Amino acid sequence: QVQLVESGGGEVEAEGSLRLSCTASGSPFTDHGMGWFRQAPGNEREFVASIDGRGRITNYAVSVKGRFTISRDNAKSTVSLQMASLKPEDTAVYYCAAGWTSSAQGDPRLYGYWGQGTQVTVSS
Repeated sequence: QVQLVESGGGEVEAEGSLRLSCTASGSPFTDHGMGWFRQAPGNEREFVASIDGRGRITNYAVSVKGRFTISRDNAKSTVSLQMASLKPEDTAVYYCAAGWTSSAQGDPRLYGYWGQGTQVTVSS
């Protein structure tokens, strides 16, 4: 079992920045690739970014590439998402997830553990 707790959401104006963090407990952190997903009202949950267990491989959705950066600190069992140049369409609930394996994956079905979500609102 992996427990995940997100923090760092909030409201920001367009072109602003936010940093989301997620702290994990309950399982060796490096065993899990970590991902960030988001869900806006009326939309399906979508992939944002992922990172492998060692922090060497990252993947990004096309919509956020170049603006968002995922990173992890294995000593602290945390994964972060630095978001810059935010747009109103980035508004969503953001979820941290731990994968079944240490790979960096984009398919939410490959993640077995999810945080409670944190709201990010970008105003125009």
